[in-house]
Amino acid sequence: MDEHTSLRTLLVGIDAACDRVLAPLFDDDEVPTLESIYRDGTSAGLESQIPPWTASAWPSLYTGKNPGKHGVFGFLSFEGYEWDVVNATGVREPTLWELLDRHDKTSVVVNAPVTHPTRPFNGALIPGYTAPEDPDCHPEGLLEDVREEIGEYRVYPDEDAADLGSAYSDCVRMRGEAFRYLTDRFDPEFGFLEFQATDSIFHEEPDNDAAIRAIYRELDRQLAAILERCDPDTVVVASDHGMGPYRGTEFRVNDYLHSEGYVETRRGGDGMPTWATVRDDALKDGQEATDREAGVSERAMVSAARLGLTSQRLGAVLERLGLADLVASHAPTGMVSAGATQVDFPESDAYVRSRIELGVRINLEGREPNGVVPEEEYEVVRTQLIDALRSVTTPEGEPLFAAVRPREDYFHGPESDRAVDIVTVPAEFDHFLSATLRGEAFGQPTEPWNHKLEGTIAVHGAGIDHARGLGDAHLFDIAPTVLATLGVPAGDRMDGSVLPCVDPVGERSYPRADERQSVETADADVEARLADLGYLE
Repeated sequence: MDEHTSLRTLLVGIDAACDRVLAPLFDDDEVPTLESIYRDGTSAGLESQIPPWTASAWPSLYTGKNPGKHGVFGFLSFEGYEWDVVNATGVREPTLWELLDRHDKTSVVVNAPVTHPTRPFNGALIPGYTAPEDPDCHPEGLLEDVREEIGEYRVYPDEDAADLGSAYSDCVRMRGEAFRYLTDRFDPEFGFLEFQATDSIFHEEPDNDAAIRAIYRELDRQLAAILERCDPDTVVVASDHGMGPYRGTEFRVNDYLHSEGYVETRRGGDGMPTWATVRDDALKDGQEATDREAGVSERAMVSAARLGLTSQRLGAVLERLGLADLVASHAPTGMVSAGATQVDFPESDAYVRSRIELGVRINLEGREPNGVVPEEEYEVVRTQLIDALRSVTTPEGEPLFAAVRPREDYFHGPESDRAVDIVTVPAEFDHFLSATLRGEAFGQPTEPWNHKLEGTIAVHGAGIDHARGLGDAHLFDIAPTVLATLGVPAGDRMDGSVLPCVDPVGERSYPRADERQSVETADADVEARLADLGYLE
């Protein structure tokens, strides 16, 4: 075996990395290998996209296109009022490794989000986030080979582990060990290794500094071993977004829209996805959120809700008595959902489907199954909604939104019709936008930390012109830049550009990847994991 592999470009994805997270680690010499890439290369903040969430942002990074082209706008995909967790069949544009395959270059990809089910290409891929725990990999049988070589390999951390930080660190170790094994076996020219634990820990335990540092120390150890083994010509470190605390308020958009006459409600029923509909014990036995049969307790709660005794009202009473947490820990979550006041989507003029879409969808005739807003009234209704939302202020009197704009200001491409009609960007991303109904528009943020718009990028290598720097680097710029480091032309429909520190190679036309048929995710454990991290309320 040669001393080094043929790896020319290594892309290291660190979910949620940003200056706020990295600076203390650099100051305390916790991650010397990662710090050396920043110190000896060129680095900058990396502007994320709207919406800046994992499931949509990583496909934007590895396709170089906005969600209106690649088709993934959040963790959920919608057909009418039905929903499913997104998967790779929703990514309608070719990925970096598929483009490289067209130029006879081999790739190894480990843990990239929204890559299951896999598509064939020259190389190897172990899917990441939104894949099931035992995903089908490419080539077939690869996961079994990896586990035989390195031992345990998990997509998600062990929920039974006594220490969350150790469980996440174990996942980081597995990623690095699997990547080194696959680079030895496939000898690729391009490698993409994504670390998700660096994001998840902030959703679970943002104040657990010891766990955060342990995760990053393990990441640094794995990165050092990869660099020693593979010795790539170019290293690109990039995140999909930043991370930071909420310092504002929670704004329940559907409650506000209800008060303005746009949202209709119903007492009881399935409603749209919430933590309750996806974390019930029945789901963990493999039943689907939208298909399972309601139990006796749930039917009883529906009946009670229709008489006015909703879960929200019961919760308010229990909270005043100091019993809310105790009862919530024992009540079947499906029963809670069944008894809740829900948005009546077919009867509403407009609504929020999922909070991480960052926007409002209009119930348009001819587009939605039971659309109520006539097509000729679309622009009038949308303008009225935009004006109303722009006028919303926090309880302290400050503007709630940095921007409220038509979707075409952010999304363009053949998949744009899947997006919200109105994009709502919270000021400084300091406010938590919620889709749940609580009876009042404002409250305390449900989560203490969440995503911010500015991530990070660093580029290091002998062929990098550090003097030219990175300019105003954007998430969409990563794909064309990586291709250029390998002498491959960017796609002419990419929304990003080659960063100044790398010489461009020109452009060419590549076909879309939309000929395949979509499939359902149908994995309750994946839904439960998303709910645990707060992506589903």
